[in-house]
Amino acid sequence: MKVFAHLADLRHMVGQPLGTSEWITVDQDRIRKFADATLDFQWIHLDEARAAQGPFGGTIAHGFLTLSLLPAFFESGFSVADAKMGVNYGLNRVRFTAPVPAGSRLRAQFKLLAFDEIEGGAQLTVEATIEREGASRPVCVAESVTRRYV
Repeated sequence: MKVFAHLADLRHMVGQPLGTSEWITVDQDRIRKFADATLDFQWIHLDEARAAQGPFGGTIAHGFLTLSLLPAFFESGFSVADAKMGVNYGLNRVRFTAPVPAGSRLRAQFKLLAFDEIEGGAQLTVEATIEREGASRPVCVAESVTRRYV
């Protein structure tokens, strides 16, 4: 994990990579738990027999499950030593560019798009490119806006 000593150090990182997260496995159990939490029970996520005959040859993760892993990806992707806390502020753009078959391993690459000072810290706009192990294209690209406070 890349560690930045001070939040202000990121000011000069706009346009540069910030780090890469650890891998997270998205197995069928995680998909089922996400369906339970969100009440999204679409067959392509849960019915393994039917999904085997579907367009992806098996069950796939919900797009929003992939997106919901952003905090975990951030946690292992990079850190700012003097930041006391961070909060999600929103998303500017999200695209689900490829399916995530059950059993996939995902990680995120982070690039800083903007650094804006706010009272007590900074607002960071970070491009998160989520990739699936062994795949040639990302499964999700999202612009995440977070606020970090020192």
